[in-house]
Formats: sequence, structure tokens, C-alpha cells
Amino acid sequence: MRSVLSVSLPKKLASELEVLASETGRNKSDIVKESLAEFLWENRFRRMKKRLSRKAKAAGFVTDEDVFKEIS
Repeated sequence: MRSVLSVSLPKKLASELEVLASETGRNKSDIVKESLAEFLWENRFRRMKKRLSRKAKAAGFVTDEDVFKEIS
């Protein structure tokens, strides 16, 4: 099932979206859907990283190098 969402954009952002759609031959809706999906994925990733970093520090993993040493 799909849901329709109406979004009001500032003129500059709307113009940039229009140009991108024109340049890439894609429709604005697809660009916005892809952008939102990426934004939501990154948001979930940051939240998960924040939760896991607390546990990692408690286990002695402070830097990326600590993790790489452990898994190598």
C-alpha cells in the first residue's frame, strides 16, 4: 500500500530538485523517495552506532584500530 505525502519546499530546494530531475531524467518523486530512504537508513545507523559504542567502550574497544585488531 502506498501513502501520499504533500511536501512544501523552499524555492531554492525545489529549483535544485527540478534541475536534478531534468539532468538525470528521473522524476522528482523517485529522487525524494530515494533521498528519504537514505536519510532514514543513516539515522538508524547513527542511533545503532551510538548504542553499540557505549557497549564497545565498556568492553575495551575505544578506537577503530581496536576493532580491526580484534577481527584480524
